Parts: sequence; structure tokens; C-alpha cells
Amino acid sequence: MTLSGTLSVPSSGFAEDNVSLQGKFIQGGIIIGKAPGGSKVFLNQEAIKLSQQGDFVFGFGRDAEGIVELSIQTPDGKTQTRNYEIKKRDYAIQRIEGVAQKYVSPPKEVADRISRDAQIVAKARMEDFDEPMYAKGFIWPAHGRISGVYGSQRVFNGVPKRPHFGVDVAAPVGTPVIAPAPGIVTLAEPDLYYSGGTIILDHGHGLSSTFLHMDSVTVKVGDYLAQGEKLGTLGATGRVTGPHLDWRMNWFKERVDPETLVGPMPN
Repeated sequence: MTLSGTLSVPSSGFAEDNVSLQGKFIQGGIIIGKAPGGSKVFLNQEAIKLSQQGDFVFGFGRDAEGIVELSIQTPDGKTQTRNYEIKKRDYAIQRIEGVAQKYVSPPKEVADRISRDAQIVAKARMEDFDEPMYAKGFIWPAHGRISGVYGSQRVFNGVPKRPHFGVDVAAPVGTPVIAPAPGIVTLAEPDLYYSGGTIILDHGHGLSSTFLHMDSVTVKVGDYLAQGEKLGTLGATGRVTGPHLDWRMNWFKERVDPETLVGPMPN
């Protein structure tokens, strides 16, 4: 199922006019909120980081379900609690042929490399910068044909694999890839086993973007990028059958859907 557009909760459900929520309470959804500065926000009774201006963000994984409880305590001491149901999505099955066999069933001698790759990616995604860079909004990091969507079950050469957790943008090798929102680079690797050239850009409060299969990586860890600044170029590195950008997003360990944050792909 493809979702397009920045989707707003019609009403936050909170009485205060100065509490806002943008996003959808769906599997893979990302909620960007704002409350009065000095408030406290709790998701299922767990505290969520707020900026000094009251910005906050949270998200839901591919298979999240049930009711979530959101509580906001404003500086005057008043607390309001609202419950939201996470809506389920229907996910497609995507069959992909022509993948090099070493990526479908990796040989034992690359197991250590794959494990190392996973560890450094996981560490980079757990950064927690205080600045709410995500609050400036998101744009597409590359333009092209959408060739893969979040949540779809992947079958490589007839072998079922893990679901896809990103949105794929097919375009020629060398197409510029830009920062969809401001952020700080926490990973810049030219050659990971599965994902090839890989960059992670942290947008603050645990929300990060990952860019896979890059042909070139032109940033380094610690770089700050404004929205629209170039990260590198689109490629066909790692486990691919053709050139494309795989754009993924995480809220800490939760794999969320980037496409819920942007409008339709420009022509």
C-alpha cells in the first residue's frame, strides 16, 4: 500500500489549542507533535524527549497494533490523556529475480562482515541529538520512479526474506541524493555488504534517515547538513538488481515509513 502526502491528525484530541499532532496513527506511522515549552509528554507512560520549544516525535513499527496512550502535562500542571488506535495496513508481496546468489544466501566467510555492518548501523541509529531538526519538515531525497514501498514482503530468487523497510526510488547512477531534512551524519560507509554505500543522517530525538546503495558518499561523520544539501549520488551497490535509492527511517529501533512524511513524488 502506497501512502502519499504529509498527513495530519484532523484534531489532536487535546483541548489546548497549542497542542498539535501531525501524522497518522498507523503501522509505520510517524507522529510529529508540538506542546507548550516546558510540558512533559508520555507515550504508554514512557517519557518522550521534548525540545525547549515543545517539539517531540515518535513512531510505530511495521507490525505495531493495539491502542496507544498519549499523555501531555502542560506547565500549569494539567494533564490530559488520549488513546489512539494504530490502524493496520495491507502489505504487498514483492518478488525480485536476478539477485546475485551471494546476497540471497551469503557464504559463511562473510558472516563476520555482515555482523559488523549490523552493529555499526544499529549504533548510529541510537544517537539522540537534542535539536529537533525534524521539525522543519521533509522533502524527497531523490527524484525518480517509486519501485519499492515500505512493509512489502521480499522474495529474492524465490527465497522469502525479511520485509522491506524503506521506499525505493529508481533513477540513473549518479543522480544526486540530498538531505530530506536537516541532520547530522552519524554513519558514512562506502561499502557495506548488503547496502553498499550507506549514510545515516540523524534528525534529532532518535529520528534518523538511512540511504542505501549509494554510488558515492560525499559526507563524513559529524557533518551537519541543511535540508537540500547533497549527501552523495544514487547507485547500484550492495544487494540490488539495478540503480536506486533505498530511503529508510527509524525512530530509535522502530522502523518507520518515510513516505508518510513527504508529498507525492515530483514529476
